[in-house]
Amino acid sequence: MVLTDYMYTFGSHMRRRHGQRVHKIAINAGLTCPNRDGTKGRGGCTFCNNRSFSPRALRPPPVADQIAAGRRVIRRRTGARRYLAYFQAYTNTYADVTTLARLYEEALAQPDVIGLSVGTRPDCVPEAVLDLLAGYGERGLEVWLELGLQSAFDETLARVNRGHGFAEYREAVHAARARGLPVCTHLIIGLPGEGRDHALATLARVLAEGVDGIKFHPLHVVRGTRLAGEWRRGGYRPLALEEYVAIVADLVERLPPRVVVHRLTGTASPDILRAPAWCAYKWRVLNAIESELRRRGTRQGSHAAVSAAGGMKDAGIAAG
Repeated sequence: MVLTDYMYTFGSHMRRRHGQRVHKIAINAGLTCPNRDGTKGRGGCTFCNNRSFSPRALRPPPVADQIAAGRRVIRRRTGARRYLAYFQAYTNTYADVTTLARLYEEALAQPDVIGLSVGTRPDCVPEAVLDLLAGYGERGLEVWLELGLQSAFDETLARVNRGHGFAEYREAVHAARARGLPVCTHLIIGLPGEGRDHALATLARVLAEGVDGIKFHPLHVVRGTRLAGEWRRGGYRPLALEEYVAIVADLVERLPPRVVVHRLTGTASPDILRAPAWCAYKWRVLNAIESELRRRGTRQGSHAAVSAAGGMKDAGIAAG
């Protein structure tokens, strides 16, 4: 499988910028979320069980220890010698600037860490935090702001209890890019009530606002979530693998060639994954996406001329 034949991957982008492999090391900074602590809501998103990406969420080790552990695994697996500290778990701009600076700088103090990738919500990026991150970029460090939008449809965002709408995303992405901060937007495919047309319309709106990177995730049902209850009662049907692969191929074809593809799928720990079963097999999904693009004879950018307005018109629905 050679995904780089079909799209501009994050790995390719790092090689172009730094001349070598650069990998992300996932960090849990022990922060929380305004959708859990009562500021915006309680209980979080209906699909969210943080163990799905951070099993030690409650009492994480020090940042330096997490980097050391991640470094050992990645060096053994890929041979990479340069890393981005990926602040992943929960909302990694949801603290005072002094606390955030201490956490970020603990990561940047590691000699082989060349930058940060900071995952957060669109409603949690005040100007002071953006200025802090932009300052690291001005020092020559690699910095990405990863915004979890998931959908451009406010109705969907309300249904899954996100606690924000597309307007907050628009404001955040413009404020970040105005400071020279590259933005990677996370989109979930297969949210309740959504299908292919919604995914196309969401991507069209994201591209219209401007974006530098993209992550696609399938919605998976994990233990301990409200979505799991819906699924058990028959109120939610996850996408079949073939459906997900076809939708992702459609989206990749519509991405401008300059947009960096950070991720095409997502997995959950087998002990908490409930459905769909194929979400446990990362390489099966990636191989299927590559095979579908090869079968179509297309690649990233093949249909990128579709405008934002045209994309939503083609979808036959109105976003936002």
